[in-house]
Amino acid sequence: MSEEKELLQLRNEIDAIDDELLAKFSRRAKLAQRVGEIKHGNLYRPEREAQVLRRLAEANPGPLPAQAVQKIFRELMSACLALEQPLKVAYLGPAGTFSESASRKHFGSAPTFMPMLAIDDVFRSVEAGTVDYGVVPVENSTEGAVGRTLDLLLANPLRICGEVKLRIHQHLLSKADGLGAARRVYSHAQSLAQCQEWLNRNLPALPRVPVASNAEAARLAAEDPESVAIAGEAAAELYGLNILSANIEDDPNNTTRFLVICQHDAGPSGKDKTSIVCSTPNRAGAMHKLLQPLADFGVSMTKLQSRPARSGLWEYVYYIDFEGHQKDEKVAAALKALDDNASFVKVLGSYPVAAL
Repeated sequence: MSEEKELLQLRNEIDAIDDELLAKFSRRAKLAQRVGEIKHGNLYRPEREAQVLRRLAEANPGPLPAQAVQKIFRELMSACLALEQPLKVAYLGPAGTFSESASRKHFGSAPTFMPMLAIDDVFRSVEAGTVDYGVVPVENSTEGAVGRTLDLLLANPLRICGEVKLRIHQHLLSKADGLGAARRVYSHAQSLAQCQEWLNRNLPALPRVPVASNAEAARLAAEDPESVAIAGEAAAELYGLNILSANIEDDPNNTTRFLVICQHDAGPSGKDKTSIVCSTPNRAGAMHKLLQPLADFGVSMTKLQSRPARSGLWEYVYYIDFEGHQKDEKVAAALKALDDNASFVKVLGSYPVAAL
């Protein structure tokens, strides 16, 4: 068989498979619609989506990587859900930020995404019911915790129902094709810090100008040919900028963790995380006594973060993440014992561990 005939045969087979996929996608959408008719309520269940994506990644025979498979099915589930319950999702804006990228990674592209000016506005819009969910940054692997998010989790009645981990790739962007006219670098202060070594080596003479967000940096660079910006790929696409140098972050593993907040709890998915905030009297051995129940009941702690309390000088609250769902027997027992030892405990939520 000639290569031309083989190519034609392969394309015909691909077309036939595409027809089969379309028919199955339509069938899946009809089944999802029927589920919506039966449930009559909140159709989005983060634990169910996590179970589906996890199962598909584990069953994936290749050659597509598991992350690509999950992305395809995330979009399919997003589109099916939108047939019955279009979601509104608030995130820390403006458009083109990493927060928007994290929101789309978690929810797919079907929801209406609403950029907010501040983290406070994301919490406020979810609590008021003007949006269904909010996505807020909580920590970066190199720059640490986002204090305002932690403070609002303590003060607000909203629940954590999901998490997103986003690899942060910083790019040098410009309207021009090169650096010949560049006179300044715009970016968010945190991004400038994340690219400090690269800037010292490659652009030591250019002033670094911190702005409110990476998206704002991209907007300024789009308007000023003597400026370059450090931002992500989404901002480059939004403002029509060229990527002069890609992945300039100093730490190749630079990752930001985001939380999904809402007014309801997520059910157990089989691979979950629980977040709490608590306090303990300031006396010898108090911290050991506070954490002892986790060890006693075999609950693995994944994070411990202290934060100054607003109640008095040198008093702290502690944000703790650990494996398992609050409905799991050993987690429930540990929480009860911890509540007995602490002066204050608030469960912020149990939610599926972030997908790939």
